[in-house]
Amino acid sequence: MSDITVVHLMRHGEVANPDGILYGRLHGYHLSDLGRRMADRVAEHLAPRGITHVVASPLERAQETAAPIAKAHGLDLATDARLIEADNVFQGKTFGVGDGALKRPENWKHLVNPFKPSWGEPYIDQVVRMMGALDAAKDAARGHEAVLVSHQLPIWIVRSYVEKRRLWHDPRRRQCTLASLTTFTYQGDRIVSVGYSEPARDLVPPHLLAGAKPVKGKDKAFGA
Repeated sequence: MSDITVVHLMRHGEVANPDGILYGRLHGYHLSDLGRRMADRVAEHLAPRGITHVVASPLERAQETAAPIAKAHGLDLATDARLIEADNVFQGKTFGVGDGALKRPENWKHLVNPFKPSWGEPYIDQVVRMMGALDAAKDAARGHEAVLVSHQLPIWIVRSYVEKRRLWHDPRRRQCTLASLTTFTYQGDRIVSVGYSEPARDLVPPHLLAGAKPVKGKDKAFGA
């Protein structure tokens, strides 16, 4: 058996959210028609790969994104709660740059420490659970490939940790667009490289691509 294992950490496709709610961990938010097309596109892209394990966050948008990948490989879809979206106190509200949320006094107490961050699940907690999910998938697919469907912030945080960057960051600079793949290659139990690709890039609305300034290098390798 090969000692090389590949784990693809995928962000879910576009969600139907006409009211612009920060849905976070709320249930009831499903893929849009475009999101389903994104999921099918990535399933087609990954069809030739030696995938033996497919896992998703328990949230509907992640389950629906992972389903066509599992089906294409004749696999049961597993669920891992560690892949869930980051917790956020603004869940269920509209909250974004330019909407006046930062001027509301009731929100100030949640914005005191952007390095933790004070408005949600600590970054280090996200690292712990996401590394646990990655390692479990690596063990389940040893010598082959696995796909894990999760959410933008946890994916970016665990990638930043592996690539030895600071965890606090400008959200506009995350390289993790809809239906993208952040790929971790293991040699034995050690991550030796991280890659990034966007198989459904042509389906992503342009305004969602514009803010994601790429980290230099599409594939970063690590020394011994």
